Amino acid sequence: MFGFNMFPDIPRPFNTQYKCFSVSMLPGNDRQHVERGGKIIMPPSALDQLTRLNIVYPMLFKLTNKKTNRVTHCGVLEFVADEGKAYLPYWMMHNLLLEEGEILNIESVSLPVATFSRFQPQSEDFLDITNPTAVLENGLRSFACLTTGDIIAIKYNQRIYEMCVLETKPGPAVSIIECDMNVEFAPPVGYKEPERMVRPNEETIDPVDMMPAPLGFVAFKGQGNRLDGKKRKDASLPEPNSSKPVYIRGIPDYDYKIGTLKFLRNTKPINNKETKDVDEFKAFTGEGFSLRKSRK
Repeated sequence: MFGFNMFPDIPRPFNTQYKCFSVSMLPGNDRQHVERGGKIIMPPSALDQLTRLNIVYPMLFKLTNKKTNRVTHCGVLEFVADEGKAYLPYWMMHNLLLEEGEILNIESVSLPVATFSRFQPQSEDFLDITNPTAVLENGLRSFACLTTGDIIAIKYNQRIYEMCVLETKPGPAVSIIECDMNVEFAPPVGYKEPERMVRPNEETIDPVDMMPAPLGFVAFKGQGNRLDGKKRKDASLPEPNSSKPVYIRGIPDYDYKIGTLKFLRNTKPINNKETKDVDEFKAFTGEGFSLRKSRK
């Protein structure tokens, strides 16, 4: 009735089934780069059908293994597979619990753009990487989307590191094409915080105790007595131990035992300042009296 289309084309979903195989089964040139990403290879007929359905770009797909109800999401890399077949990275088949030649349901979807994701390395070896954020950013360039619960594989320095996607925002499945996404890392599987070594309380060693005992006559070392035979008033008070010699640096430890070492870590610093006696005499502190009596 009209010469132009008054209503825009409504996108129709692409939903079909293929036999899935790993990328190593794809004939032709070796495509190791497919194993390092999150995209699949589909047959040319899928491209023809997708263009006629007027789907939303970029092309993103939901992969479902109906036997185990395992779901993941991916992009498409090429349309060069044999008819009725789809080739997936090995880690993707492992997540979906698929065997070679099993039926896989592929459905086109539209996913929100990612704003946040949280990953957990599956090995402690990931901690040896100097800049893990840059390594992850470089590895995710081969991915089109992320799904919470998936374990993705990233190759770096001739090694493959597996990362579990713990969380994605704003949804459980997100698109990471041309996005600004914040990334966080959880502790790797099996990682334990290093325990802090608590040192036992070391005994304080006084350097004076390491001085050799004085030899010969030592003045004023005896005990004092009164001539009238009476006991001293301060006899009950313990006498200070003045038998310890004065510490002098440079004198060796004569009690040294072979195979032992002593470190004076907790020694208190020697105070060379003379401590003033509390009862030190102070001049002109008494009371004054007048010889002349005051008249009343």
